Amino acid sequence: MTISNIFPQLEIPNTLAAGPGPGNTDARVLARFASAGIADHMHDTVLRGMAECKFMLRDLFGTKNTYTFGVAGTGWSGLDCMFSAVMPGDTVVAFSNGTFSGIDALTLRMKAATRGELAKDSLNPQAASVTVIEVPHGQSVTGEMVETALKKHKPKWAFMAHWETGSGRINDIQGFSDACLKHNSMGLVDAVSSLGVEDFKIDNFEGVAAWASCPQKGVMCLPLTYAPVSFTDQYIDVLKANGSYTYCHHPIMEARHWGIVDGKDVEKGGYHRTHSGYAVAAFHEALRITLQYGLTQKANDYVFHENALRQAVVSMGCDVTSNMTSLLVLNLPGNLAGREMELVQACRAENFGIWPTLSSPVQVRIGILNQLTQSAITDIINRFAIAMNKMGAGIDIESINSNLETYYNKAIAAE
Repeated sequence: MTISNIFPQLEIPNTLAAGPGPGNTDARVLARFASAGIADHMHDTVLRGMAECKFMLRDLFGTKNTYTFGVAGTGWSGLDCMFSAVMPGDTVVAFSNGTFSGIDALTLRMKAATRGELAKDSLNPQAASVTVIEVPHGQSVTGEMVETALKKHKPKWAFMAHWETGSGRINDIQGFSDACLKHNSMGLVDAVSSLGVEDFKIDNFEGVAAWASCPQKGVMCLPLTYAPVSFTDQYIDVLKANGSYTYCHHPIMEARHWGIVDGKDVEKGGYHRTHSGYAVAAFHEALRITLQYGLTQKANDYVFHENALRQAVVSMGCDVTSNMTSLLVLNLPGNLAGREMELVQACRAENFGIWPTLSSPVQVRIGILNQLTQSAITDIINRFAIAMNKMGAGIDIESINSNLETYYNKAIAAE
């Protein structure tokens, strides 16, 4: 037999991941992944590592929720696990102000759709029980918006993204939680981009019943390791009472492998599905690094370095429309307006991994995940300025670097 489709060995180049995520994985996490021994997912050390991850996740989330663990996969795996409690016919209000909260809203329409609604349009069901509040791109979801919608619709579930990566906007999590409490709705929150970047404790938001994040942003682990989730007892009680149309992403069943059974921590996890010892080792190290750094310090560092980047791109003539501290979303200067995709493609061809927005309007996204040093920010700024100059921007890069040096020197002098 002739085998003709054996391709050359795949060599993936090093790139500077300067977009919304995944970020550049810490070398210590990569080392733990590569050096993990070969052990099956029921090995005592792997199970111990999963239990330790569970406890560290509670510290990271700032919670006493027993049902706090990781879902194998990316952020979408964690979100699917969180949405698994939503059943056909459930009433839902979802807030969409960008690409990813829009996909979350689609997922909720799929979950809540009746059999007839799915049959009519299975890829884009129009579930009568789901109300999607569309907030224009570049604007945040406010507490007033949430209050108005929940007062009117009185849904069983309410959904919002904490940080919307598509538009770079931070939404009002306190206002969302307060409205959920007031109107007896169970809040569901996409914390994919905020966990590990902003300093917050989820137990302070009593109206939120469930949270889902991802491994490859604030936690700075590898994609396809573990997406952090956390569920209140109220959420678990509803899940028990109503069930879920999933085995793989069933929160109660998933939790068993992490040593959570009947609402209590047990000595050793039981089988739910196959896990990777390599992924456990990497996730464990990423959590250790995040907690050792200190969430308050890390959040402050993101604010500080994002401001340096913001000042630099504004001085280049760009208009920044985001307010996240790990990501800038911007419009190019007037003489380059409309050439955003061209600029992004040119940068990516040079292994400088910035991103466009994935929905209209087309903007440029520059991220600083795990790039919290002066040298890293300087590198990002210079690469961006050089790319703009190749398109005719005429930026004085020497002046940009001088201002950047002044910014960092002032901070050093103030210490």
